[in-house]
Amino acid sequence: MGLKSENNQKRTVGSFGPEPDVDPQTPVLRISQLDALELDSALEQLVWNQFSQCFHNCRPGMLTPLEPELRALLHLLLWRFTLYSSSATVGQSLLSLRYHSTFSLSPRYRPLSPRQKLGLAVLTVGPQWLQERSHKLLPFLGLSSQGPAPERDVGLLQQGLRNALTLVSSIIKFASLLNFLVFLRNGRHPVLAERITGAQAVFSKPDVVRDVTYQYMNRELLWHGFAEFLIFLLPMINTRKMKATMSSLVFGAESTDGKGTGQGQGVWKECGICGEWPTIPHAVGCQHVFCYYCIKSHSIADAYLTCPKCGAEAGQPELVKMEVEMIGM
Repeated sequence: MGLKSENNQKRTVGSFGPEPDVDPQTPVLRISQLDALELDSALEQLVWNQFSQCFHNCRPGMLTPLEPELRALLHLLLWRFTLYSSSATVGQSLLSLRYHSTFSLSPRYRPLSPRQKLGLAVLTVGPQWLQERSHKLLPFLGLSSQGPAPERDVGLLQQGLRNALTLVSSIIKFASLLNFLVFLRNGRHPVLAERITGAQAVFSKPDVVRDVTYQYMNRELLWHGFAEFLIFLLPMINTRKMKATMSSLVFGAESTDGKGTGQGQGVWKECGICGEWPTIPHAVGCQHVFCYYCIKSHSIADAYLTCPKCGAEAGQPELVKMEVEMIGM
């Protein structure tokens, strides 16, 4: 009993204290690291959407001039309350991951230093902001042409700086591609900024085997196969004909011989498809009338079209000749 109470006490203290150290050499799944990045990106987009909703009633385009700076500011705020505080982003926390400093020679876990955290934030936000603001940096630096004399020199300088920025951007993208290929090879540092700052994703808790029960897998496979079968089968089903057949069985088939003058006039006052007054009325062989565009589009989409009202087989649409009697008031 004393041993059990001591173990429970240790567990209780550990739940409020720091997480138990895990061997940093334990490999982390590549998909877990990529999922953490996707969760972080989704969180940033969610925060930006909520922030932009605050200015929903303002004039359109109010945030557009300052959008890169605002996005960078929100990213830094998230960094301050997540990575800076616990050496883990929100996505990593959800997947039981955290950053380990590879610059440390100790075999035990070592959190990132404040300099590494700041470098990771700058290398993540800085290139994106610079890419969005590069077209406005030249006029801001006073390199816009003023006066006819230095216009040619300033133009050459601007062109040279643009080419330099383009070259630097291309080099960064190529380096990011090489880094991702290396990540696929060894499973470490999916982002170039992590490799530069020495931040490596490791487990924050002892790795637990993900046990997926057979019943769950069987249910997922069965539902996936059933969904694919429905996607294959539904286009082959004539839903209009089924609807007309069910309507005739439930409410009774409508007479096609035109019983009563009042009923015939009522049928001819509305389109059998859209329910509005028929435009360029056409008939298909039954007592119902349709707009030309309605019946023509449906006949093109379905070669075996039936009347949606009575279920009769639709023939070739023919123009209906109607006599209009003008009654003076």
